[in-house]
Amino acid sequence: MGRGSSKLSGEQIKELTEITYFDKKEVQQWHKDFLKDCPNGSLRRDQFEAIYQQFFPHGDPSKFALAVFNVFDQNKDGVIEFKEFLHALSVTSRGTLDEKLDWAFSLYDLDDDGYIDRLEMISVVEAIHAMVGSFLQMPDDDDSPEKRVDKIFDQMDMKREWRNKFSGGETNVETRLNYNAMIDDC
Repeated sequence: MGRGSSKLSGEQIKELTEITYFDKKEVQQWHKDFLKDCPNGSLRRDQFEAIYQQFFPHGDPSKFALAVFNVFDQNKDGVIEFKEFLHALSVTSRGTLDEKLDWAFSLYDLDDDGYIDRLEMISVVEAIHAMVGSFLQMPDDDDSPEKRVDKIFDQMDMKREWRNKFSGGETNVETRLNYNAMIDDC
């Protein structure tokens, strides 16, 4: 939607006001601003990463930017179109608690299977550590991604599901947080 187009049609504006928490004027303003930065109507991964690099110049935001990019890119076509951008912005800024939790869950559920396992969480926490660099000093019991994730999993007061995962002929048992169980317990 809006790819390369300087104006949104009335039908597009109507759709965007229905699927977001923005009104007509806000949609039009966001579209105008989006096209200033993305004149072809879409945002590529390298452009998205460059934006993160501006905000985190002392670290490496590439892995975290990729994770966020993948949540924004709902149709998985490798670019963020205006509709996807506006939807993500709407959810993260004005969405309900459940919508924000769904969005955040998607950020950590890297393989999109409805679970967040320890390795996925470590990957995202490592990306956050790399992004902020040595800028933040963490307490000793929280100073590595692995320690942070262990602490998070230990503090979770939610149902846990143990699943066997087969890889290379070996069985690894790993703790996986089931999203549906999390929602049911809330």
